[in-house]
Amino acid sequence: MRRTISSILFLTILISLAACSQQERKAKALGIDASTFPDYNDVTMPCNIAPPTFILTDESMLHDAIAIFEAGSTKHIVESDGERGFCISEADWHSLTSHATDISVRIQGTNPSGEWVEYNTQKIHISRDSIDNFLTYRLVEPGYEVWGEMGIYQRDLQTYEERAIITNDKTDGGCINCHSYCNYDAETMSLHMRKTCAGTYIRKDGTDTRLQPQPSLVYPSWHPTGKYIAYSQNDTKQLFHTTSRNRIEVFDYSSDIVVLNTETMQTFSCPQLTSGASFETFPSWSPDGRTLYFCSADSVAMPAQYDEACYSLCSIAFDPHTGIFDTKVDTLYNVKREGGSISFPRVSPDGRYLMFTHHAYGNFSIWHHEADLWMIDLQANGFTCPLVALNSPDTDSYHSWSSNGKWVIFSSRRIDGLYTRPFIAHFDGKGHFSKPFYLPQNRADHHQRLMKSYNIPEFTRNATREW
Repeated sequence: MRRTISSILFLTILISLAACSQQERKAKALGIDASTFPDYNDVTMPCNIAPPTFILTDESMLHDAIAIFEAGSTKHIVESDGERGFCISEADWHSLTSHATDISVRIQGTNPSGEWVEYNTQKIHISRDSIDNFLTYRLVEPGYEVWGEMGIYQRDLQTYEERAIITNDKTDGGCINCHSYCNYDAETMSLHMRKTCAGTYIRKDGTDTRLQPQPSLVYPSWHPTGKYIAYSQNDTKQLFHTTSRNRIEVFDYSSDIVVLNTETMQTFSCPQLTSGASFETFPSWSPDGRTLYFCSADSVAMPAQYDEACYSLCSIAFDPHTGIFDTKVDTLYNVKREGGSISFPRVSPDGRYLMFTHHAYGNFSIWHHEADLWMIDLQANGFTCPLVALNSPDTDSYHSWSSNGKWVIFSSRRIDGLYTRPFIAHFDGKGHFSKPFYLPQNRADHHQRLMKSYNIPEFTRNATREW
């Protein structure tokens, strides 16, 4: 068994390396300048984020290379790290971002003919809109049939510091997932565990509480008051395709939505959220706490009709004072009329925009290569459109808003089609996004060395204590 798993992991590494060798072709398909990777040309970055690192994609092009970072009269020269990578120091980078609106990056070096040439020039735009200090995500191997290690980690976005909040070596090797925060506060949190430590865990007011309801409470969304958490109860299974491009199929035999009162630790719901004729999942509160958004599909026989389950985007009014739902359900995106399927609704902090993932069918878009990010303007008569500036030819999903509504982060398989990795984009508050950029890492070849996917990236203002 150990030899079989090792062989699978070795094959996964070979596939990943082969995919990395195709980066230039994939980059060209995305309209990216493929001479460096990741591509930071013409991106907009927050003034308080860690410096970008990048690598030359063609080792035969340049020798003795340097990168010149300039903003006004300030200039920093960075030599290649010996592996075609460039890593400007945090101090030098922040000396530029503290006052600059644009930073140019010029790459120079000796070409194969021995001439000193300017190889590439990039421009990075710096926004005065800051980003939240911390980012939380799960790291897990993408092939769930062979994963052995996973954990929830937190990254300091101003530096490269990453630390574990909890890893499954503390939970008898069980799955850890579904982390969520209330109002971007790291001390008000929910997460879910399986196996020996099975249960839903809540952190609030300095106390950690373990719940053991049946069925499990997953896909959480905190009410802005902190009094309630909306969860879905899913009887989830997965199958593995032998020929489909979508390797894994995750589906629910049934699913309902319930709300936990965190003061009484009792759950409640309403008939509109627990209908046996429908699958209800992915709850998400509005910022004012008076509307619950969710996804709903007509019940079909599983797994035989897995590709006929298509989820509409719905909402239902809620009275936070009485804890009572309205009897009317509104459908914001009707898949029977518009086509496709919806998952992961997320409302902007000002309550105007709702971003979601649109894909062909089902409710687990992270394994659907056609998955794209879409958005509804809740004020402009529900105007809906795909987010062309953010989307790629591969999976784009698992999106979250920053606390000020000026940034979004999402997970994408655009690099190699295998691993979901985090990308960030600036939002102007009027429906327009800048070109997304790869989360800066402390090594230029980080994407080649880390054989794990980033799942459910969530911003917080403060650091999370270990569990």
